[in-house]
Amino acid sequence: MKILVVEDEKSMAQVLRRGLEEDCHAVSLAADGRSALELAESNVFDLILLDVMLPGMNGLEVARRLRESRQDTPILMLTACDAVPDIVKGLDAGADDYLTKPFSFAVLLARIRALDRRRTELRTHSLRVADLRLNIMERRVFRGQREIHLTPTEFRLLEFLMRRDGKVASRHAILEAIWGPEENVEENTLDAFVRLLRRKVDEGEPVKLIHTMRGFGYCLEPDPQ
Repeated sequence: MKILVVEDEKSMAQVLRRGLEEDCHAVSLAADGRSALELAESNVFDLILLDVMLPGMNGLEVARRLRESRQDTPILMLTACDAVPDIVKGLDAGADDYLTKPFSFAVLLARIRALDRRRTELRTHSLRVADLRLNIMERRVFRGQREIHLTPTEFRLLEFLMRRDGKVASRHAILEAIWGPEENVEENTLDAFVRLLRRKVDEGEPVKLIHTMRGFGYCLEPDPQ
């Protein structure tokens, strides 16, 4: 997992980093709330370990801002405050779990595994490629912080391409999946929908995700081979 650790105490941050890296996680560190927000908005993390008491902007405000910007990365809050009202504040701000200091590292790793299992279950209802996110249950799509409004056909087409996990989909496979084998749909109709989808997803973005494989079909990934 790629984990962002937000902790202003250098010794604690290094302890967390060493322990997590020994458990085969990739770790990034932030020592204050604003740095944490910048890192979370410019990178994709699987988990955020977030201390409550931070200089400048506390962890509660960081969690709140991340959720307001529709960041769905799991947040595990770390704090010395174990009173019920403090725990409630953290969970209401957007944390997924709460661990009070001092804690056993084995318990921390168990909590991380539990959050990862929960996230894996949620992935059946959502798809993600780079900074493009598609929520199947809510029928919503985001590129970074920007929401993309799609027609039902555009949504089905995008979902199909995202589920291919970077593999090229032939034009015939796309036509059958989106319109059905019995529909007499011209290939230029598919081309028109891909153009519309590319305009909504990729226009103005530095990294293009929808790619044409000439003579065969289309794929969706950051770096086509």
